[in-house]
Amino acid sequence: MTLTMSHEVNYARIAEAIQYLEENFQRQPELDEVAEKVHLSPFHFQRLFTEWAGISPKRFVQFLTIDFLKEKIQESKNLAEAAETAGLSSQSRVYDLFTTLEAMTPQEYKQNGSGLRIEYGFHDTPFGQALVGVTERGICWLSFIAVDQEGRSELERMKQHWHNSLFHENTELTGILANQVFNPLNRAKPGDKLHVLVKGTNFQIKVWEALLRLPLGSVATYQHIAGQINSPKALQAVGSAVGSNHIAYLIPCHRVIRKDGILGEYRWGATRKKSIIGWEMAHRQA
Repeated sequence: MTLTMSHEVNYARIAEAIQYLEENFQRQPELDEVAEKVHLSPFHFQRLFTEWAGISPKRFVQFLTIDFLKEKIQESKNLAEAAETAGLSSQSRVYDLFTTLEAMTPQEYKQNGSGLRIEYGFHDTPFGQALVGVTERGICWLSFIAVDQEGRSELERMKQHWHNSLFHENTELTGILANQVFNPLNRAKPGDKLHVLVKGTNFQIKVWEALLRLPLGSVATYQHIAGQINSPKALQAVGSAVGSNHIAYLIPCHRVIRKDGILGEYRWGATRKKSIIGWEMAHRQA
């Protein structure tokens, strides 16, 4: 699937359908009812959703039920093995990310990115419009734009985070990277790695590195992440670090859920978190 398909997908309708299905899942609403909710014919809605997710709307929501997610949490005990298996699937439909993380040095952190040149652009993705920022050392920002939000407000957040940097709009460059993020098969060579540049405390960086070890289509608890960084009692700090992530999707903070199987909050919206998790599970099983 290419990013141009998002024009046909109309993520706002997909998100509305997911939210409606989840809220009414126990009574199993018919296709006609959901299609009417998003102002589409049943045929068009079914085709639209299946093209986006690869599975039917009802099957998609089954992935997001608490019982199913609890089962997925148990898999986190074998994440190392799962990650190794996923690492051998660069040419498959698993869509592995192969992302490497580089942190700013303490001196760079102190200077808040002084003199850093950041190219940025707005792009359509399978999960709505996103803002991408990139430096010569890698992607330094990836955030989603809310349906009712102006993209410029998100740009201001990026500028505040990297407030001593130089900014230049370059949609050609960032568009290439956005396409590689959401469709890894478009990379120059299978297995090519995407690099990210982050600014954070040592603890935050440890958490983000742990997130990168979560395979596509998996979920883990905050307790699991805390254990992975040898800080089993630092659940609140782990939660704060997860929520401080400025590189959506590539550093997969969306894969961290509560131990009771409830997905919980997400910096870029709870519905978007459900969309991404369900989409990844569907594509992992494809």
